[in-house]
Amino acid sequence: MLIYRILSALVMIPAVIAALFLLSPEMFALAIGVICLLGAWEWAQFAGINRQLERIIIALVYGAFLYLLYHQAHRSPVLINSPIVQISLLLSLGWWIVAIALVISYPNSALIWCDRFFMRFLFGLLTLVPFFFGLLVIQEFGGRQGPHMGGWWMLYVMLLVWGADTGAYTFGRLFGKHKLAPNVSPGKTWEGAIGGVLTAALIACLFGYFIKLPVALPILLVCSVLAVIASIFGDLCESMFKRQAGIKDSSHLIPGHGGIMDRLDSLTAAIPVFAGLMLLVFNSSL
Repeated sequence: MLIYRILSALVMIPAVIAALFLLSPEMFALAIGVICLLGAWEWAQFAGINRQLERIIIALVYGAFLYLLYHQAHRSPVLINSPIVQISLLLSLGWWIVAIALVISYPNSALIWCDRFFMRFLFGLLTLVPFFFGLLVIQEFGGRQGPHMGGWWMLYVMLLVWGADTGAYTFGRLFGKHKLAPNVSPGKTWEGAIGGVLTAALIACLFGYFIKLPVALPILLVCSVLAVIASIFGDLCESMFKRQAGIKDSSHLIPGHGGIMDRLDSLTAAIPVFAGLMLLVFNSSL
C-alpha cells in the first residue's frame, strides 16, 4: 500500500504543478471539469446510488450542468463579474456554514437528508460547482497580476490546506484531548483543529511578509484562516457522507490514496470559500 501511495504521489504532484502553471485558461477549465465529473461519479455513492450505469448518468448530468453554467459565465469578459459565478461562490459560503452544522450534529442531522436523494444530489452540486468556479476565478485573479501568478495563488491555497493538515496532525498528537466530531471522525480533536488554524495563519503571515502578495495582510489572514476552517469541515463532511453510505473510500481511482473526493475533500471547501471571501466579500479583484 505504501509503495502505491508513493508512486501515485510522484505522478500526481508534477501533474498538478504543470496544470497550475502551464495550462491555458481553457485547458485548465477542461481539466478541472473532468476532475469534477469524476468527483460527481464518486458522489453518486453518497446519494445512495451504487449501480455503475446510474452513477455514470449522475456524473453526466453534473457535467452537462457544469458545462452550461461555464458557457453562460463566459459571456462576462471578467469571470468574477458573472452573476452565475458570484451566486455560485456566495451559495458555497452558505453551504459550508450549513455543512459545519450537519457535521457537528451528526448523526441526528442525517435524519434530515439521509433518505432524501434530492438533498444529497444538491449537496454534491454545492460542493463541486463552486470548487470549479473558485479555481477558475483564482487563476483569473492572479493572471491579471502577472505571468503565472494564477498558479501561485492556487498553490498558495493548497499549501494552506496541506500546512493546516500537518499542523492539525502534530497538535492533535501532542495535545489532543477533546474530540471535534466523534461521531464522524473519532481521531480529530479541537486541539488539532486549532493547531491547523494557527499553522495556516503563520503561512499567511509569512507569504504576506516575504512574498509580498498584492493583498493587504489582514484581508489575506482572515480569508486564509476561514478557508482552512472550511477545509477542516470539508474533510469531515465527506467522512460523514461516507460513514452514512457505509463506504471507506470514495473510489479506488488513485492507487493507495482512494478516490478523487478523498484527495479533494478539504480543497472543495477551501477553494470556493477563499475565492468568495477574497473576491466578493473583500472585493480584492478591484
